[in-house]
Amino acid sequence: VQGNWTSVTVFVFLGFSHYPRIEVTVFVLCLLMYLITLLGNTILISITILDSHLHTPMYFFLSNLSFLDIWYTSSALTPMLANFVSGKNTISFSGCASQMYFSLAMGSTECVLLSMMAYDRYVAICNPLRYPIIMNRRVFVQIAGSSWVTGCLTALVETGPVIHLSLCGNSIINHFTCEILALLKMACGDTSMVQLIMLVISILLLPLPMLLICVSYASILSNILRISSMDGRSKAFSTCAAHLTVVVLFYGTALSMYLKPSSVNSQEIDKFMALIYAGLTPMLNPIIYSLRNKEVKMAVKKLLMRNPFSAILTSVLK
Repeated sequence: VQGNWTSVTVFVFLGFSHYPRIEVTVFVLCLLMYLITLLGNTILISITILDSHLHTPMYFFLSNLSFLDIWYTSSALTPMLANFVSGKNTISFSGCASQMYFSLAMGSTECVLLSMMAYDRYVAICNPLRYPIIMNRRVFVQIAGSSWVTGCLTALVETGPVIHLSLCGNSIINHFTCEILALLKMACGDTSMVQLIMLVISILLLPLPMLLICVSYASILSNILRISSMDGRSKAFSTCAAHLTVVVLFYGTALSMYLKPSSVNSQEIDKFMALIYAGLTPMLNPIIYSLRNKEVKMAVKKLLMRNPFSAILTSVLK
């Protein structure tokens, strides 16, 4: 029996029901990842706003990245956590459509933003004297804004055709979230146009930004090796290493999910990859940047000095 997507009022998630022994473990891990993501990214956003020394393009992009991670993790994990507690494992049509859109929008925006952060590092290291002119406030605000617009528009282009597909008899989603690939597997009829749209957008948002990042860092590495000062070279390596670590985590999981051959049917593997993509990567982003960045650690210490427990907390940071 076929039915239109919009005729469905409630979807049912299978989640990890095929693995009943690990459901509680997955719930606890997801809850911990979500809480750490909220705490870490909120702290990072706060210090970039409160510390005037961090009012630079790099930290402006970093605060945008943290904001993205909070929204992305919230859209993907919050319904799953709520469903586990209530025991319902259901979501409304509007809730599913919204979840799919926001997940795609935040993920797409992050793809563009990470490549723009690589360009920012390229200008800072390869053209340090012209950096304040090239990356002035108007430019870096426009870059961040264009990243958001691109992500939101591409998500709309992908979501629109999917919600008009016909379903094959049931409304059971073999996933823990309204992931677009899981929804496509429920569809009847010809989905080639939707898959073509997804392929084009995936190529535009994954390999192309990665190519820009590789070109940027090839030039950066060449310039770093020319720096005579060991302190200058170490600082440049430290800043770039943090960004590269985030890039590898984010693009690695994204590429494995969205650009794998269509003949590969690995729904269960996709669920665990989605956990890494939606939970682990956003949680690690602020940790990676704060642990490898002296300026961030100094900003945190300054803020901690304002409370009565500063001595204990500062000693922990050391």
